[in-house]
Amino acid sequence: LSAGVCCCCAALRPRYKRLVDNIFPEDPKDGLVKADMEKLTFYAVSAPEKLDRIGAYLAERLTRDVVRHRYGYVLIAMEALDQLLMACHSQSIKPFVESFLHMVAKLLESGEPKLQVLGTNSFVKFANIEEDTPSYHRRYDFFVSRFSAMCHSCDQDPEVQTEIRIAGIRGIQGVVRKTVNDELRATIWEPQHMDKIVPSLLFNMQKIEDIDSRTGPQSSPTGGVKEENPSVLAENCFRELLGRATYGNMNNAVRPVFAHLDHHKLWDPNEFAVSCFKIIMYSIQAQYSHHVIQEILGHLDVRKRDSPRVRAGIIQVLLEAVAIAAKGSIGPTVLEVFNTLLKHLRISVDLELGDRRSSAGSATLSMSSKESDERIVQNAIIQTIGFFGSNLPDYQRSEIMMFIMSKVPVLGTTSQSLDPSHLGDLGSRRIQIMLLRSLLMVTSGYKATTISNALPAPFLDPLLSPSLMEDSELRQLVLEILHNLIDRHDNRAKLRGIRIIPDVSDLKIKRDKISRQDVSFMKKHGQQLYRHIYLGCKEEDNVQKNFELLFTSLALTTIELANEEVVIDLIRLAIALQDVAIINEDNLPMFNRCGVMALVAAYLNFLSQMIAVPAFCQHVSKVIETRSVEASYFLPETIFKDKCDLPKSLEKDETDLFFLTNKIAESLGGSGYSVERLSVPYVPQVTDEDRLSRRKSIVDTVSLQVDILSGNSTEDKVDNTEEITFEALKKAIDNNGLEEQEKEKRRLVIEKFQKAPFEEIAAQCETKANLLHDRLAQILELTIRPPPSPSGTMTITAGHAHYHSVPVYEMKFPDLCVY
Repeated sequence: LSAGVCCCCAALRPRYKRLVDNIFPEDPKDGLVKADMEKLTFYAVSAPEKLDRIGAYLAERLTRDVVRHRYGYVLIAMEALDQLLMACHSQSIKPFVESFLHMVAKLLESGEPKLQVLGTNSFVKFANIEEDTPSYHRRYDFFVSRFSAMCHSCDQDPEVQTEIRIAGIRGIQGVVRKTVNDELRATIWEPQHMDKIVPSLLFNMQKIEDIDSRTGPQSSPTGGVKEENPSVLAENCFRELLGRATYGNMNNAVRPVFAHLDHHKLWDPNEFAVSCFKIIMYSIQAQYSHHVIQEILGHLDVRKRDSPRVRAGIIQVLLEAVAIAAKGSIGPTVLEVFNTLLKHLRISVDLELGDRRSSAGSATLSMSSKESDERIVQNAIIQTIGFFGSNLPDYQRSEIMMFIMSKVPVLGTTSQSLDPSHLGDLGSRRIQIMLLRSLLMVTSGYKATTISNALPAPFLDPLLSPSLMEDSELRQLVLEILHNLIDRHDNRAKLRGIRIIPDVSDLKIKRDKISRQDVSFMKKHGQQLYRHIYLGCKEEDNVQKNFELLFTSLALTTIELANEEVVIDLIRLAIALQDVAIINEDNLPMFNRCGVMALVAAYLNFLSQMIAVPAFCQHVSKVIETRSVEASYFLPETIFKDKCDLPKSLEKDETDLFFLTNKIAESLGGSGYSVERLSVPYVPQVTDEDRLSRRKSIVDTVSLQVDILSGNSTEDKVDNTEEITFEALKKAIDNNGLEEQEKEKRRLVIEKFQKAPFEEIAAQCETKANLLHDRLAQILELTIRPPPSPSGTMTITAGHAHYHSVPVYEMKFPDLCVY
């Protein structure tokens, strides 16, 4: 009776349940009953409205089998689900998918590794199915959490651990693929999901020696590495995730990387961090590169008080990122990168000097270690600035040059962005040197069509200011930057080292005809260049490198910018430098005097061969030959040796050892050169830079000396005086290009008042007012002695305390009182 009842009950059961029951054999080892599975599949396709019930019943059986540990039937149920899922694609499949995902979740929750892997494999198959219509209610929060947890499996069996981690990575990959193809793909990019997915992938990308020790990044996979390696699989998934990121969700995918690197202390050493961001920069779309750079800059700001090595690690990561981004478009982040780096440069110098002051009495070894760490940060910043700038297009590089130059602190001013007031002179000098070093890297390889584009007035003036500083390293950096900008034909390497070149033609120097724009530049700014070379030669702390760079500056100016007028100016400058060494009004050491003489000899030898005037070449060669026999210390090959015997004094009457103006004028005049200006000695003009440079030899800006000569002076002495007339003054003033300079000054003043910020104009006016006040105070302090007789004369000397070779005019005025 009971058997009959059971048969009746079985006959009364729904057909879909009977079809599902038939696919399970009595012995699970026999596997799925294929014939009955085909019947179930045909029924599901013919009656898709029954799919949800089929799925629910299969889920019920699978849950019961999981609880009872009948894993053979669990495998059969999942295989049946997979086949039904692949066969049915109607709209009615949505409820069935819910049952399917419920069953996958049950498998993932179980503690059995085989079931977790089974559920993952089924989910991956489901993720590869393209559904006809999107699902607006389905969420994958559980699967993200579970797969992420599987990626961190710490099973004692290494094989099982690897198997579970691989399953977790493949599950995350399936979630990503499923969600990005869905209409609701934005849900996966939410921070709560990215904060689980990204660290899980990064954890497996590391080369793990054991559970508690992470030694660094895994080396690049080779062809022999299997696909089922967790590190390789995680990297591929990470690349795929970033490749699918869009403008709105890029930051959510990048920020968890910083959290992971911070938590695991992977900035020092930073090999894995560099590897991660290389993957990021190469995986994302090029137009989104600036997002990553902005995130790195932001994180650098957050960690600005961390140890120097951590900051250096972040900056090195930034270097790798901008090296990749600079090849494409990085948009508005250019100035932000430089501004942030310069800010951290100042912070680093501040921390270094602050530690030095606070630990003045501490151990020397500890202090040197701190300084060394901060130097690492500073060098990393300079390297990043230079590399980034040198890879920018020329139009952007020009702006960056101006931007960096505006940040260089100038002693005596307060309008700089990098305020060095609390750092003192030492901190200002450190920042000056590092900024000029970075500027040197930015200008490397820069080729401007005209020199006015490379050296515009707003850039040239602040650049030349450090060349007046009493610091040989600063002056060297300024000259090297000038070389980068002036040398447009790569001739600098051929001119390296100061020497007497036997035959300049052997150097195969490249040059073009001087353009009209370059001629105009030299008329406006040539005197600036001459002046800074002249003053640079008079510094007491000059070493051999300074003289070498000064020689290269003169040679490059000759090659790139010299027409007939410039050649005459350069000869005047060379003769003036020779007079500096001979007269020695500045009390230079003997080495410096001989170094200047050697510099003049090397340059005039080069110049004479460049302009190829035989008589000029003959005079220069004769002087050099005489020096080689009688005074070899006037030649660069001798004076710059380690052991060189210096003379005790320089005799002014040894004319055979000197280059003579009259002979040079005679030789050039015979070749058609206009040599009238050679008779006018070169005298540099005094500017505000002398006041701002704090040179000890330039303290006073203007000195007026009024002496009334006694009336009993001889008649011959009175007759030798020169009357001041309009023509005399006109001849004494070299006013070439004066009108053009005045026009340009007026235009710049108008433009500045139209465009410059009010604070900048006010600060400059205050500086000018202070300078005028100082000058007026000096004039009012003059001591006036009235003339003793009507025949007395008055001598007015106008000049500068640093310059002694200035024109002196004696004027005859009877009974003159000066107030």
